[in-house]
Amino acid sequence: MIIKKDLTKINDYLWEIPKSFRNDMRVPARFYASEKMLDEIFRDRSLEQLVNVATLPGIKKYALAMPDMHEGYGFPIGGVAAIDYKEGVISPGGIGYDINCGIRLLRTGKNFNEIKDYIENLAESLFKEIPSGVGKGGKLKLSDKELDEVLNEGAKWVVRKGYGNMDDIESIESEGSLKEADASLVSSHAKNRGKDQIGTMGGGNHFVEIDRIDEIYDKDGADKFGLQKDQIMLLIHTGSRGLGHQVATDYIKTMIRAMPKYNIKVPDIELACAPFSSREGQNYFAAMSAAANFAWANREMITWHVKKVWEDIFVGKESEISLIYDVAHNIAKIEGQTIVHRKGATRAFPNQPVIIPGSMGTASYLLMGTDKAMEESFGSVCHGAGRKMSRHEALRQSQGKEVKEELGSRGIIVRTGSIRGLAEEAPYAYKDIDSIVDIISGAGIARKIARLKPVAVIKG
Repeated sequence: MIIKKDLTKINDYLWEIPKSFRNDMRVPARFYASEKMLDEIFRDRSLEQLVNVATLPGIKKYALAMPDMHEGYGFPIGGVAAIDYKEGVISPGGIGYDINCGIRLLRTGKNFNEIKDYIENLAESLFKEIPSGVGKGGKLKLSDKELDEVLNEGAKWVVRKGYGNMDDIESIESEGSLKEADASLVSSHAKNRGKDQIGTMGGGNHFVEIDRIDEIYDKDGADKFGLQKDQIMLLIHTGSRGLGHQVATDYIKTMIRAMPKYNIKVPDIELACAPFSSREGQNYFAAMSAAANFAWANREMITWHVKKVWEDIFVGKESEISLIYDVAHNIAKIEGQTIVHRKGATRAFPNQPVIIPGSMGTASYLLMGTDKAMEESFGSVCHGAGRKMSRHEALRQSQGKEVKEELGSRGIIVRTGSIRGLAEEAPYAYKDIDSIVDIISGAGIARKIARLKPVAVIKG
């Protein structure tokens, strides 16, 4: 069990568990947090999981976690690990089940006063247009050949088929397509789960949100993105749906079987891994890349649905909507000499937009990456508020109907297919997003550009 006296305070925002804490650690474990947050962090196994990550073969410098960290599968959610891709391993637990769960920020040409009388209609229309809910299929049914093309091409396939905008590609991380993808390494079971899920939101913490900019922190940065106070923005948060989940399930089993062959021992079977250079490691990376491409295609397709609704309500104004950025927060990528695992963590390269969604009904942020992030955090920051309460605990606190009424009292319109799901995702189940972002900003690994507040939330 880790307690406060085991920690070394590096500065007001960064802490370290030294390599000497446990004999099997190859590197120290570091995490971003304020002193006030420590009690909350000690409530689950996230720090123990971070120490476990520090034992992985080939890990460089330190295992790292963000202030929104909480217990996950193998890695803590909010975990980052840079592993030597020649000598080290790849672990599906360091990416997670929802491969390329990510966030997309869209800018509109309207301000709050111009659309306030249309918000109810917009929310209802978006809810009807974008299929949502666990296992829910979409309007686009793909043939086997088309699905393989999506897996290999990503968002570019959606654009090629006329459902997306070529300008979007430049504003997506990796241009919405990882070249390492190989659809043939995705199981038929995974493909069957994803065949009808392009353009769908899913359930859980996934959403489409209508937001207004309520605070500008950096005028130059806001000007660069064409943003101003009270402007209406749209957020899309979803991932690779059932397909990505099945890819993770399939390859975790593969890694568990492979470890004895490579004489790999891990302190937690959930960290099952294989050498990145091995057949198992390369196959998983290719399948994970294909699932990541599926997720980027999914968010591009949802954007097409959003533009369709916008055009129906504001005739002739579809072109008002443009993409600021789309970024993954569950992915592994080759960067320099490492395979960087980010699980519940967002890439934050210098001058790159960074989108941090908050809990439903609070705030979200647009940040920008910095040079310091490259030096200190493997070009990474947090990915959201981070849960402080399990879904079961949240359900015990309140019913979904009460959550909807409370949000409504604050002027936030909610459309959902699951009242139970609304209680599971209530704002009180999450950490304080403002505090999380203040730590990231204070640490200098990203700078604040703007804060967004929701006016309508659409969930599964």
